[in-house]
Amino acid sequence: MKRIQKFLRRKDIVFSGKRYGIDALGAMAQGLFASLLIGTILSTIGEQIGMDFLVTIGGYAKAVTGEAMAVAIGYSLHCPPLVLFSLAAVGHAANTLGGAGGPLAVLLITIVAAELGKAVSKETKVDIIVTPLVTIVTGALLAIFCAPSIGSAASAVGKAIMWATELQPFLMGVIISVIVGIALTLPISSAAICAALGLTGLAGGAALAGCCAQMVGFAVMSFRENGIGGLFAQGIGTSMLQMGNIVRKPRVWLPPIIASAIIGPIATCIFQLQMNGAAVASGMGTCGLVGQIGVYTGWLNDIAAGTKTAVTIWDWIGLICVSFLLPAAITYIIGCAFRKKGWIQGNDLKLDL
Repeated sequence: MKRIQKFLRRKDIVFSGKRYGIDALGAMAQGLFASLLIGTILSTIGEQIGMDFLVTIGGYAKAVTGEAMAVAIGYSLHCPPLVLFSLAAVGHAANTLGGAGGPLAVLLITIVAAELGKAVSKETKVDIIVTPLVTIVTGALLAIFCAPSIGSAASAVGKAIMWATELQPFLMGVIISVIVGIALTLPISSAAICAALGLTGLAGGAALAGCCAQMVGFAVMSFRENGIGGLFAQGIGTSMLQMGNIVRKPRVWLPPIIASAIIGPIATCIFQLQMNGAAVASGMGTCGLVGQIGVYTGWLNDIAAGTKTAVTIWDWIGLICVSFLLPAAITYIIGCAFRKKGWIQGNDLKLDL
């Protein structure tokens, strides 16, 4: 047993929830952003302004989604070069065979292939052959035999959530908004979770609402401590910056969480806000305005599919209210009440910027 533990330490193979559930998951979201999401944005811009070369470039970016996710995951697992480069083939196979649940298949299969590749790396005199061979063959076999089932399971869970949201938009609006919003602020990836489950439609709209409540909410609530820099760092960056303050004083998290619970059903029941763009955008909130671009892309997709006639003023009002106005107003009001009660004091929300 000690020999095995020593070998694993030497190979930097660490079986932990943090490495697989936080580091790898977060890296997968970055891979998605650097391929599918940025490709979708470029294609949308190109289509709207008539620049075909942007559409072409966007298509290239979207075509390597699986590869980008796998390499990003491998990087987070500290893979040596030969393993890291070999994961591109694994990611392509897993994403292609995983279907709608491809991101989850890529995550699980890439982790296994990466760790096996690390285990054999530099253990033989023909490392340049053995390491890629083990990484690619094991990853591809897992993709062939497991990716369809993993993808189907993830897709089924996502569809069940979306179906439940259609049936109970108020209740599910609250639940999804709060849970995904909390995931966004925690050191895990809400975007990766939404992508893995394929969370779109009304459920995607509720997820977007929860993320915006956290990001814009914290940005506005902490403005007196952090000023303009903090407003932009949290509002279009990430509310994860507040995790240190949340750990020290958990009650500072309550105003954005309460705002999420309020705005979620407003998004689903009143504005009927749907995210029909890339599922990963559902968990991005206002980060780089990716969530809002995703909603707009979804509108265009719906128009092209014939399920929507045009983008209306009500659509824009709903998107602006859910994304910016309501999170700012509701969280600010609740935050002021907390400050008056003494539940938030002094520099409780101060960031080291």
